[in-house]
Amino acid sequence: MAKEKKRRERNDKEEKVGVEEAPEQEEVLSPSGKTLTEVPNSEGLNKPSSPSPFLPASNSASNTFRLEFLSQYRTCSCDATSGAKHGSKRNSFFWRFLRMISSKFARNRKHNFSFFISEVKHSTLSMVTGFLGRIRSIILKNQVFPLQTSEERENKKDFTGKTGDFDDEDEHSNRLKEAIYFVVMSITFRLFNVILIFIHIALLITALTLTPKGTRLPFTYHILFLLFGLFFLIDVLFQVFLEGLTLYFSSVINVLDFFASIFFVVLDVTYIFFDIQVIRQIPKLTFLLKYLRLFMLIKIFQLSNSKKKIEKAARKLVSENKRRYRKDGFDLDLTYVTNNVIAMSFPSSGSRSFYRNPIREVVKFLDLKHPGHYKIYNLCSERSYNHSYFHNSVERFPIDDHNVPTLIDMMRFVDSVFEWMEKDPNNIIVVHCMGGKGRTGTMICIWLIASDHFKTAKESLEYFGKRRTDTASSSKFQGVETPSQSRYVEYFALVKNKYHWALPQSQTLRIKSITIYSIQGVGKGNGKDLKIVLIMKKKIIYTCFCSSLKSCQVFCDDDSNSVNIRLNNCPDICGDVKVKFFSSSALPKLYENCPFFFWFNTSFVENNRLYLHRNELDNPHKQKTWNIYHEDFAVELLFN
Repeated sequence: MAKEKKRRERNDKEEKVGVEEAPEQEEVLSPSGKTLTEVPNSEGLNKPSSPSPFLPASNSASNTFRLEFLSQYRTCSCDATSGAKHGSKRNSFFWRFLRMISSKFARNRKHNFSFFISEVKHSTLSMVTGFLGRIRSIILKNQVFPLQTSEERENKKDFTGKTGDFDDEDEHSNRLKEAIYFVVMSITFRLFNVILIFIHIALLITALTLTPKGTRLPFTYHILFLLFGLFFLIDVLFQVFLEGLTLYFSSVINVLDFFASIFFVVLDVTYIFFDIQVIRQIPKLTFLLKYLRLFMLIKIFQLSNSKKKIEKAARKLVSENKRRYRKDGFDLDLTYVTNNVIAMSFPSSGSRSFYRNPIREVVKFLDLKHPGHYKIYNLCSERSYNHSYFHNSVERFPIDDHNVPTLIDMMRFVDSVFEWMEKDPNNIIVVHCMGGKGRTGTMICIWLIASDHFKTAKESLEYFGKRRTDTASSSKFQGVETPSQSRYVEYFALVKNKYHWALPQSQTLRIKSITIYSIQGVGKGNGKDLKIVLIMKKKIIYTCFCSSLKSCQVFCDDDSNSVNIRLNNCPDICGDVKVKFFSSSALPKLYENCPFFFWFNTSFVENNRLYLHRNELDNPHKQKTWNIYHEDFAVELLFN
């Protein structure tokens, strides 16, 4: 009997264990009124057979909470003998878990809902901007080419301007002038001229002091005075040729200097090569001719003109071989890119006007040539000036030096130019940064594309470089400066031609790895000396020290001569992004005070890959760095 009783008790326990391992389907009512259901499968509670309509079906922490809740609830529901005290604890435990589940679900639902709303908003905006972009394309095309008949086209005043050469001088004469100007107006020549003036005056005073009265100057002095006189006469003749008869002889000092130079050259030639006895027999005439040389002191008054010429030479030195405007008494670092688009350097005042365009000269030029019909676009973020100089017809689009405008700023610039040009067919725009080359060229090139002068970025960039470069004095290219600036001109060409004036759909990316090819010879050659900085909206969002394993992992492959840098915890990037590379090694630092950098926009990244060759990277594109960055040097970005 005792054995039978123990056997029955053992069977009862096995039956209870079987019930706990395979419970029947249980239903739990949530606070929202929905039924939480879980049907266990053969593998137990860790893998529910179907997702719940109340909780997201995933292996996240929310499912763990849900399973813990169910197991606790089953245990509590099976304990039928518990008292009221245990019942109240069970109920509080039950509602506490429900609140925890509900809050977790609410957070997930809120996140999903926000993501859904953002996607709908972005899709709607993309559709609207695309539609408006097509309308805008039609409108702008009608603005650029509003007339259709041939008769109307002949009478049309096209506000987009005309490209080509605007020099009305003969090409041979112009090249000759440029060559003479390059020599005569060089700062070395002007300083040498000033030094000779002081030497000539000192020598003249010495000769007059040491020579007895009633006697002629010694022969040696005549030789020296003749050499000085010939140099000054040649300088004067060059100035007449460059400035023109009317402009040069408008100054009384210039007239006196010109005739004095000729007179004393003739006098010295006469004393040296001809022996005129009549002069010796008239002491007063000898005295008059000797002391008449004091008239050469007029050169002192010429020093004021020499100061202006030295300033012009300094400006020429700074502007290098940029095409300058040298007509009607002006000498400005200013170029007509089209007949209604001007590129120039910064209009300066104070000490900066010694080597930059004097702002008063620029105002005088514009008020004379285009009174009431010009608008200035200042692209400098580092400097500005009083807009009242230009009658407040100034608009700023600040861009950092050697950097790029944003896509939005490019569109705003084009809209502003169209609006200004439409007001009057005689209106012109004047675009400048500091040197009138990089940032200025970028914005002018996108205008040339927007106004249908050119369709591709390459054509626009080549044309601007040709117009801005004075090939008569040097072959150095004076176009758009950095590869990133050229890249953004290409972006704008895509916006106009491919996307029909609508901004492309934005992409949010995350940099997975950066590979640098042909790394040997660049710093340590293994990438461990590099520091990578990501910048968005002028703020540093991520910094990677390649010498530290915390921020990235560096893998150097000697066989392929490359280094792969895998970024840890890189943030999401979107829009315009700047990537800068610093080095603890002695690499040359040019623009942005770093070895190399580049800009890109995530909207134009294709197949989650961006590959930039040496000529597409800022700083390595310069020929003077090619002894470090070899021909196959490149940077590749891979995105998630």
